[in-house]
Amino acid sequence: MPVISVPQAFNEEELYVDLSAIYGRSLFLKCEGFNFAGSIKLKAATEMVETAEREGILTPDSILIESSSGNLGVALSMIAASKGYRFLCVTDSRCNLATRLMMEALGSQVHIVAGQRSNGGLLGARLDYVRAMCASDDRYVWLSQYTNPANWKAHYQRTAPAIARAFPKLDVLFVGAGTTGTLMGCARYFRESRRPVHIVAVDSVGSVSFGGPPARRMIPGLGMSVRPPLLDESFVDEAVRVEEADTVRACRRLAKRGFLFGGSTGTVVSGAMGWLARHDARDLTAVAVAPDLGERYLDTVYQANWVQALYGADVLDPDGQAAGPSEPVRSPGSNTRSRQERDDSWTPASSEGRPRRGAW
Repeated sequence: MPVISVPQAFNEEELYVDLSAIYGRSLFLKCEGFNFAGSIKLKAATEMVETAEREGILTPDSILIESSSGNLGVALSMIAASKGYRFLCVTDSRCNLATRLMMEALGSQVHIVAGQRSNGGLLGARLDYVRAMCASDDRYVWLSQYTNPANWKAHYQRTAPAIARAFPKLDVLFVGAGTTGTLMGCARYFRESRRPVHIVAVDSVGSVSFGGPPARRMIPGLGMSVRPPLLDESFVDEAVRVEEADTVRACRRLAKRGFLFGGSTGTVVSGAMGWLARHDARDLTAVAVAPDLGERYLDTVYQANWVQALYGADVLDPDGQAAGPSEPVRSPGSNTRSRQERDDSWTPASSEGRPRRGAW
């Protein structure tokens, strides 16, 4: 039996859910929420903190500071408590109440920005606050999940190899796009290993990650109001966007069968099912990464009044649509950069994006 002394030492890597009985289409869902942080963000948080420690950037006197819509904040709160660091999480009004309370229970300080920037939305306002705090006190260390290469390396080293071991004949992989750490780590791994895996990024409508106008997004997790610095589209074969109403439908449909997943997972499942519905997927082996579980969404995605007020009463019927009608952003084959250009673009020799005071 496993015996651990620090919470980050435990993370279930080998659990998959076969969704064919629920959706009538074969899709294996890699569950990443079974750890003490409750989400896939534990991997990135652990890698970023340990890298900063090895490089001497993070010392016992440091104060960790990070912008997060929720899950990374919980992961860093847990690690900070385990290692004895102080941590300030800068978030916004979309952060779920349960998430904020969890961070505070772990001893972290949580600051909720009051406004938003005209050209950067709530994220821009969060980043402005982080920069101001770093400028005010040199003890603050900003890990900068949006630019830190340790973010994607965590998934290059752990998430993608685990999927490759479990599915040696994998055809298509669906990965949600937030900071794009998970997406880029998995995509780079499969490209470098020369596995013919079709990489589909799943984004939220209203996110600008793959172009298009920004719009209101109420469910935290996936999507960005500025282009993610880590994103290199040459590694992505295709991208789809999902309406938040379809995210809610997917979450509630899974819950009806006993699987309580979070908003990011609902988006990925909806996008994946929409893609599979548009393609001849009968002989494809398809896997989707489920970033989170659903307990932190009980007062939003799973609360009838909240859902009805934002998306209408019809969204409360999770069986209203057999598969999410995800919107294709671009088609396969649109990548024009050569393999050599791809390889050159992510050499670890550069220190760009590593933790520093006032990054990004």
